[in-house]
Amino acid sequence: MFTKILTAVLLVIFFAVMIGIGLYCRRHATNVNSFVLGGRSVGPWLTAFAFGTSYFSAVVFVGYAGQFGWNFGLASTWIGLGNAFIGSLLAWVVLGRRTRVMTQHIESKTMPDFFGKRFDSNALKIAASVIVFIFLIPYTASLYNGLSSLFNIAFDIPYWVVIVIMAALTGLYVIFGGYMATAINDFIQGIIMLIGIVAVVATVLADNGGLMEAMKSLSLIESPYEPTAGMQGAFASFLGTQPVYLLFVVVLTSLGTWGLPQMVGKFYSIKNEDAVRKGTIISTIFAIVVSGGCYFLGSFGRLYDDPSLYNANGAIMTDSIVPHMLSDMPSVIIAVVMVLVLSASMSTLSSLVLTSSSTLTLDVIAPAMKKTDEKKNLFIMRVFIVFFVVISAVIAILKDTFNFSMIAQMMGVSWGALAGSFLAPFLYGLYWKRTTKASVAVCFVYGSMLMVIQMLKSMGMIAIEGGFLGLVFTNSLYSGVFAMVGGLIIVPVVSLFTPKQDKAAVDEMFSCYDTHVTIEATKSLGK
Repeated sequence: MFTKILTAVLLVIFFAVMIGIGLYCRRHATNVNSFVLGGRSVGPWLTAFAFGTSYFSAVVFVGYAGQFGWNFGLASTWIGLGNAFIGSLLAWVVLGRRTRVMTQHIESKTMPDFFGKRFDSNALKIAASVIVFIFLIPYTASLYNGLSSLFNIAFDIPYWVVIVIMAALTGLYVIFGGYMATAINDFIQGIIMLIGIVAVVATVLADNGGLMEAMKSLSLIESPYEPTAGMQGAFASFLGTQPVYLLFVVVLTSLGTWGLPQMVGKFYSIKNEDAVRKGTIISTIFAIVVSGGCYFLGSFGRLYDDPSLYNANGAIMTDSIVPHMLSDMPSVIIAVVMVLVLSASMSTLSSLVLTSSSTLTLDVIAPAMKKTDEKKNLFIMRVFIVFFVVISAVIAILKDTFNFSMIAQMMGVSWGALAGSFLAPFLYGLYWKRTTKASVAVCFVYGSMLMVIQMLKSMGMIAIEGGFLGLVFTNSLYSGVFAMVGGLIIVPVVSLFTPKQDKAAVDEMFSCYDTHVTIEATKSLGK
């Protein structure tokens, strides 16, 4: 009873703060630029936390941490470190400043809009918008998963009620305050995530006699995986039980952020050069703690092995591992975990619905209308926010009812399609003048179709076994990596054999990087 009361109190306070911030930020959301980008004046802390909380959701805490911690043991921590140093640090260093400069120069507000203006192609803009629309929906729906089993620890309420509450509250503060409300809420939610993950990891280690005792217990478990089958200590080893599979997971979950519109979009709105530098450090530290902590926590899942974790066919239900680990924890920890998971899910959900609605409105609907203005565009965006929230909630409820896919599969397909389609064109588009419109189009088709085939295979509609294709479509992690890496090869190769863009137009776009600026001596010592 105490757990229910404490959790309920924390949740009421949490929800009240979220809505209050949304109402407060209404004055910052009076035009499209402020609603979508926060006026391009968002500081390093808000941007870094917005980047991190959009990156790590309940999918990571419940789905990925449980699945990969169970599969790899302590080596799954490499996934978290890869997320921190490749998905955060390198993403900021390689894309952050350059994205901010060029997108402002060509007046781009969304990733599809960038493709349209960078390559002078309305068709590419619409195609990118369609890809975002199609593949962000299952990604958004996957965010609700894992909430059911966690909330059953504290409350005996139907899963659909949890989904409706979360969807409605997230939709409200995004509709009211736009990007600024999302960024401020992300900051608060990020702090909750930092505190929560540290508390949970400490509790799990204490429950198993401390770090060394927990590692010792983990080292006594035999591995069922090839080539470590029958070996004790594989789950406590440096590279774990399946190093090749581990590498694919690290690449997909880390490099993938470079091509996700809801992630790259954070760089559009950052305030200045100093904010980019500070944001890089803050974002990396946040990822080390949150992502590293999640996977480190999941790595001890096998210490909580229990018959209730297996389905009727004897297969492990990986989405239930982390909730089972937390089920007997003190009331305070359980209450913190509830708020942690909601924070992780709502922060990512808000980013996704804002990205989806702004892309569809600004890149598809508004250009098709004969007469439009700021007020009308804002209204349309808010309507589509409601649409995306509702449709994702409905899919999540139907998915739970019919149980047609796991969390990791849903997120993996969406992540792979978006990153496979956009990563290479966006990266080369920022750095290489020779990138052509045709190469971008080919990459769009390659990345999205590869993951459509993977989705059909995952749903059992087609069968692909054996050979190279069997390897590619092993699961969404493998096909997602092939989509991203393939795109990095396809774009430069196709660009060399297809017509160039107009040289004067490209030179003008890249001239933004050569602009001379004057700064104070306190910020630069000069040569």
